[in-house]
Amino acid sequence: MTGRDFTGRDFGLTETQRDIRAMAADFVDAEIAPYAREWDRAERVDPGIPRRLGELGFLGLTVPERYGGTEADLLSYVLATEELGRGDSAVRGIVSVSLGLVTKTIVSHGTEAQREEWIPRLASGEALGCFALTEPGTGSDAGSLSTRATRDGGDWVIDGSKMFITNGTVADVALTFARTSENGITAFLVPAGTPGLTATEIHGKLGLRGQATAELAYEGVRVPDSARLGETGRGLGIALGALSRGRISVAAGAVGLAQAALDAAVGYATQREQFGRPVASFQLVQELLADSEVDIRAARLLTRQVARMADAGASPKEYATDASVAKYHASETAVRVTNNCLQTFGGYGFIDEYPVGKYLRDARVLTLYEGTSQVQKLIIGRALTGVDAMT
Repeated sequence: MTGRDFTGRDFGLTETQRDIRAMAADFVDAEIAPYAREWDRAERVDPGIPRRLGELGFLGLTVPERYGGTEADLLSYVLATEELGRGDSAVRGIVSVSLGLVTKTIVSHGTEAQREEWIPRLASGEALGCFALTEPGTGSDAGSLSTRATRDGGDWVIDGSKMFITNGTVADVALTFARTSENGITAFLVPAGTPGLTATEIHGKLGLRGQATAELAYEGVRVPDSARLGETGRGLGIALGALSRGRISVAAGAVGLAQAALDAAVGYATQREQFGRPVASFQLVQELLADSEVDIRAARLLTRQVARMADAGASPKEYATDASVAKYHASETAVRVTNNCLQTFGGYGFIDEYPVGKYLRDARVLTLYEGTSQVQKLIIGRALTGVDAMT
């Protein structure tokens, strides 16, 4: 089975959903996959890619047409995201953050003026967004963030720092979460270039090297109250709702990445010969491949199920546990599958002339961001028992 062979994976999909997935697959095969290794080595995705993503409608999926988006359901977005993950997780991350975490949040919580100002630019790829929540001292414990926004007349003044921010050095707007009272967090749309806001790129990452990741520093960053997104003190709920949606996207990307690794391993195992016969003829190699196939199918079904829940009208709060189940299983699957596939390649898997080493490096972070695997387990356990576990 290759990334383009959808036999056995079409059950229940509409013609429109198939068309969106096929378009994403064609784009990946022609414009992403052939360059992924080059971008990984250079630690930089081609800067023209966001524009292409916008031209093809991928940065506007599920966004209302009146703002320049592409009317589609969440399952269509999941199908496209899986294909982008198959091509390059760094590119998938650009879409997941700019569209999934920023644009969709503006659609849900922004004023009409904010929507008109930002969404057409974000959907077209003219602009990108970043989601500035994580801080040097607060990752999983988002409610304890220390960045502060202080009211000054009709403005807010923001001071603090953010860490591991995807798109941070290339974003045109930072969806920033800051403490506005002892128990309240508020969201702000902070344009890049605002005096006092600086972005420093983080190099030397294990994976996702082509994706721009940054530390953001806020030093007396002044924004008008019109930059506030949603009500004062309600920002944490906005952030958690965005993360519930974002976990679906991460899960879909993990499925695509795992599929790419399996496709590569099957191709290699059927061509590479040892002891006078193809590596694929050895029982233990087939076991590695079979385990990988089963894991991928299960992760794909879990991810599509939660997308269907959202499309049926469930709110982020209602499908939050299901999103955690999908994200946890799919991200851990990506790690297991890429590890199995590297084993299939033997020593050749350890050099970047072959793709599985990159797949393994990219997979590892999926168990860390947008809630670690341990955080997902806490969410699932709390839903099962009604009891907050001791941490």
